[in-house]
Amino acid sequence: MEILRNVVVLVHLVGFAILFGAWVVEAAARRIRVTPLMNYALVISLVTGLALSAPWGLDHDLNYAKIGVKLVVLLIIGALLGIGSARQKRTGSLSPAIFWPIGILALLNAGLAVIWR
Repeated sequence: MEILRNVVVLVHLVGFAILFGAWVVEAAARRIRVTPLMNYALVISLVTGLALSAPWGLDHDLNYAKIGVKLVVLLIIGALLGIGSARQKRTGSLSPAIFWPIGILALLNAGLAVIWR
C-alpha cells in the first residue's frame, strides 16, 4: 500500500512540475498565454491530490487544514486558467494580471506542501 501511495505522490509532483514548467516556459519566452498543457497538469494535480487526501491506512493523522488550503489554492489556479483560456480564445491575448498569479500560486501550493507540516 505504501508503494502505491508513493507512486501517487510522484504523479502529484509531476503534475506540479508540468504546470509550473509550462508556466515558466511561457514567462521566459515573454508569451503571456495559457496552454492546454497547464490545464492537463492542473487536472493531474487535482486528481492525485484528492487521492492523497484519502486515508491510506496510515499510522498518523492527515492535516485537513493544509489539504483544504491547498485545494482552495488549486481551485483558484483552475479559475484563473479557465478565465485565461476563455479570454485568450475571445480576444487572442491574455492580461498579465491573470497570467502571473498562476505561476505564483502554483509555487505557493508547492511551498505549502513542503513547509507546512
